[in-house]
Amino acid sequence: MSFLVWLKNISWRTLYAFVPVLAQPDDDFARRHLNSKAYGLYLSMDKRDRAHACEVARAVLTELEPSRQLVAAAFLHDIGKAEGRYNALERILVHLYCPTALPKSPRLKGLSGVWQRRLHHAYYGAQKIREAGLAEDLALIVEYHHQPEANQEAARLKRIEDRF
Repeated sequence: MSFLVWLKNISWRTLYAFVPVLAQPDDDFARRHLNSKAYGLYLSMDKRDRAHACEVARAVLTELEPSRQLVAAAFLHDIGKAEGRYNALERILVHLYCPTALPKSPRLKGLSGVWQRRLHHAYYGAQKIREAGLAEDLALIVEYHHQPEANQEAARLKRIEDRF
């Protein structure tokens, strides 16, 4: 990701962190592309994460010839962050700095827990997808969207998501 793209992204994330009303998720768009279980998971996300998911999904649909599971993954790739709400300061901190040596479990509290959720959200999201009874290939795309070398569809999603 180029520095200018990073700067644009962090600027918008900062603005959304402090003024979440500016985030406008297109929930009807998501409903048209997700089955009821997946849509329920999508709705459990913070509106800022849903707005980001809609941007990513729109780009996936416009720029790729995606599978149904890749489209669903675009909407749900950050579902692992939905286990708790970030306050504005936490939302900014986790994007500016996140230690890389935190374990997936046990689940931590406080700022360490926020960093842990940010660091392992792909894994937690895949677990949520499996628990909801959704397709394993969808869970794998979500689980590996930050390790694109592990999954070809995850690599396609990451190329799009990195722009947002």
